[in-house]
Amino acid sequence: MIEIQRLSKRFGDNVVLKDISLRVDQGGVVALIGPSGSGKSTLLRCINLLTVPDGGSIRVGARTLAFGAGAPALPRPRELAAYRAGTGMVFQHFNLFPHMTALGNVMEGMVTVRKLDPATARTTALALLDRVGLAALAERHPDRLSGGQKQRVAIARALALRPEVMLFDEATSALDPELVGEVLAVMKTLADEGMTMVLVTHEVAFAREVADQVVFMRDGVVVEAGPAAQVIDAPVEPATRAFLARFNRG
Repeated sequence: MIEIQRLSKRFGDNVVLKDISLRVDQGGVVALIGPSGSGKSTLLRCINLLTVPDGGSIRVGARTLAFGAGAPALPRPRELAAYRAGTGMVFQHFNLFPHMTALGNVMEGMVTVRKLDPATARTTALALLDRVGLAALAERHPDRLSGGQKQRVAIARALALRPEVMLFDEATSALDPELVGEVLAVMKTLADEGMTMVLVTHEVAFAREVADQVVFMRDGVVVEAGPAAQVIDAPVEPATRAFLARFNRG
């Protein structure tokens, strides 16, 4: 479903991604782990084209995009919006519209991007809120929701665009510890249902449980990658071992 080849990105003199190659099978779950500043979030943003790579290529489904000298021009705005709709992204800080209810937030993309009529969008949005356990709070605004509830609305909003893949950028790191579980439960359900997912996370135990593959990144390169249990329980590279030693995996 996703194939990344020799992807690179720099900001000024800072090389953030160095020839990253990664493959995610349809229905697969890949967890990106590593210290802050290792390039994990930039890689997700490149997949979603919120950040434009400097070189390499990305294929999502049937669509391949190449970057760098001699590469074709980037998609036009309407095509770019459609591409991003197919690569749903959930951010660390929710990014909900504060003036809209939970229902309105989930409906918005269906009306403006998918061009659904409001009645159909409303019915679908209510079903999605029910799917993440929030149907009873559909008419609440974000300032009346907990952090975990906001993040579940954000997941429902991304799902409303019927994405081929879901990208999660440290979706639980801004939450109070007691709220993390409710968001992880929704993410696990999506994985169990066969959603193709790439997630940046510091929840190592969750990555071991849910991911098919774990990729350890540091300084913009892939240091180690493999089956989740292998990388987390028996890492080969010293850098991976040192990183994971900081986590109590129970």
